[in-house]
Amino acid sequence: MAQLAFTLICSVAGLWFAIYLAKWVLQNDEGTKEMQSISDAIREGAEAFLARQYKTIAMLTIPVAVIYLLYALRHSSGQENITTSQLALYVAGSFIFGAICSGIAGYVGMWVAIRSNIRTAAASRSSLNLGLQIALRGGAVSGLFVVVMSLLGVGGLCPVTPLWYSSPANPLSDCGLRLWCQFRGPVCATWWGHLHQGC
Repeated sequence: MAQLAFTLICSVAGLWFAIYLAKWVLQNDEGTKEMQSISDAIREGAEAFLARQYKTIAMLTIPVAVIYLLYALRHSSGQENITTSQLALYVAGSFIFGAICSGIAGYVGMWVAIRSNIRTAAASRSSLNLGLQIALRGGAVSGLFVVVMSLLGVGGLCPVTPLWYSSPANPLSDCGLRLWCQFRGPVCATWWGHLHQGC
């Protein structure tokens, strides 16, 4: 439990720092009206892309969760304190929870990145150092949110899932490992998405 508490504390601290960086980035100048008009067009396109992307993800998440549910129902839990049907619900639920955390991380990262671009360009007109700071801190918000939402998500599953502590000798039991893997799938997809955003 001490390790879990430490993980959650670090996650909250990381979340606070990411919000601090986002506020710092957003308080910088947005440049001239001409720059802002170009930035507005980019933001409109990026937000339309986000809306379409997340609509598609939402439509895919439920069917995939159902597939996980049906697949898990075909296999014994291998644990004395949980039935196969309970395990199936936990697996499907953790997948949906992971998808939600993944979506939050991706959306916030893109939202800040869109707005940091114009501020980076505006600052670079007078100071390359300030422009670099804005660019790096804007990117750091995205990276921190991916890590923080991963830790908060996995750490948040522990208290509500007794499976994780089914074996005193091995807290991360086979059952808990399955849930961890189901949660990590969508989060890894977010990392992949951020690589494409960077390109």
